[in-house]
Amino acid sequence: MSTTEQSPPSGNHRRPHLRLDRLVDPGTFMEFGKSALARSDNNSDRRPSGDGVVTGNAFIDGRPVLVYAQDSSALGGSLGEMHALKILQAQRRSLKSQCPLIGLIDSAGARIQEGVTALDGYGAVFRNNVLASGRIPQISVVLGTCAGGAVYSPALTDVVIMVRGRGQMFLTGPAVVKAVTGEDLSGEEIGGARMHSRHSGVAHLVAENEEQALGLARRVLSYLPDSAWHVPPSVPATAAKEFFPVPVDQRKVYDVRGVIEGVVDAETFLEMQPYFAPNLVTGFARLEGKPIGIVANQPLCLGGVLDARAGDKGGRFVRFCDAFGIPLVVLVDTPGFLPGRDQESNGVIRRGAKLIYAFSEATVPRITVVLRKAFGGAYIAMNSKSLGADQVFSWPTAQIAVMGAEGAVGVIHRRELSEHPLRHAQLVREYQQNVMAPERAAENFAVDAVIRPAETRSALAGVLRGIRCDSPAFRHDNLPQ
Repeated sequence: MSTTEQSPPSGNHRRPHLRLDRLVDPGTFMEFGKSALARSDNNSDRRPSGDGVVTGNAFIDGRPVLVYAQDSSALGGSLGEMHALKILQAQRRSLKSQCPLIGLIDSAGARIQEGVTALDGYGAVFRNNVLASGRIPQISVVLGTCAGGAVYSPALTDVVIMVRGRGQMFLTGPAVVKAVTGEDLSGEEIGGARMHSRHSGVAHLVAENEEQALGLARRVLSYLPDSAWHVPPSVPATAAKEFFPVPVDQRKVYDVRGVIEGVVDAETFLEMQPYFAPNLVTGFARLEGKPIGIVANQPLCLGGVLDARAGDKGGRFVRFCDAFGIPLVVLVDTPGFLPGRDQESNGVIRRGAKLIYAFSEATVPRITVVLRKAFGGAYIAMNSKSLGADQVFSWPTAQIAVMGAEGAVGVIHRRELSEHPLRHAQLVREYQQNVMAPERAAENFAVDAVIRPAETRSALAGVLRGIRCDSPAFRHDNLPQ
């Protein structure tokens, strides 16, 4: 039954139905709980039908989904007892049916009039978010203000999409912030899409308008299985774009996204969190029509070093892919972890360990390609053979070592260089050849094969065709980082 066939409320109360119509396949939405009424006020004029949220089941690209859309024009979209019960039913049905859940968020938070009942409603929603984590895909699309306790449900889901200039997420709004701290800030400054996509890392994707946000939700879903017990969806394969040339000179930067586009099926790469920790690129793509997750160092930003925020970003994405059976392709070009007091005090050890933990834990097929350099602990953290990578390739000009040649020679040959400083260049060349060359790593079985850059796509596809994946099953949750 379509939304138009059900004669939904008119005027502003039509907005959530229109949003759902744009999200799901035409004519597939079936609403439940339409007649639920708030218990907080006996005045029928203030008790809108549905209690500020539209819930139901539908299809997206022919696949079943559960959806809900909050209505800010009805009691501010605030959550009360009936509002919560409707979302809880959608969550339970998603788990029982083993299909994705998508929430369109536009809520002022807990309904003050209902007191602890509203707070307990949110608590129950949070618990269901956690119970569903890693079992079914959960996507939140923030289309308006999301305030107070309302922010935690999206934060517990797998993907958060925000609309620039309209979507906002904050625990305390501008008035409270000014009263407590004296700061005079707008809602956009406190919790807008720019802040959450660049600084907090809460937002995974930012859209320019509602239509684009709903399209992004559909696109993200296209890479994900219905549940942990299903296989990720495949589509007909397409050829890759023209292969991107990478400078051999280690000091020259380049955009690793060009390498990704030259390896995966054309027009299939969707970068996640592009503005947060941009020194590490993560995203979904397809290889021979099948979904894969990409993790790649980005030399264009900080030379591709790993830092504390990259540990958070990479660790969460790797666990996300592993939870839903999506193979991982890792492209390595990193000089190491970012040094300094700020990084140490910001927990680079603890947060970098998240990336190591995620790769070590992962059971999906994992393939690594060393493009140029892989030094120190960052070499290990980027899905090395020692962490359980199924296959590790290296390009011929790559270098793999504890540190760069200049630094290594300065340590190893310090005494000799103090007496014969002119030998420095020769010692660097010898170290590069005898220690750093990928052939040395291959001799030690840290690298399975040295391949030409143009062979990368075929090598990755060949490995993925040859690895028998575990049967779909629940592996672990997708804990927020």
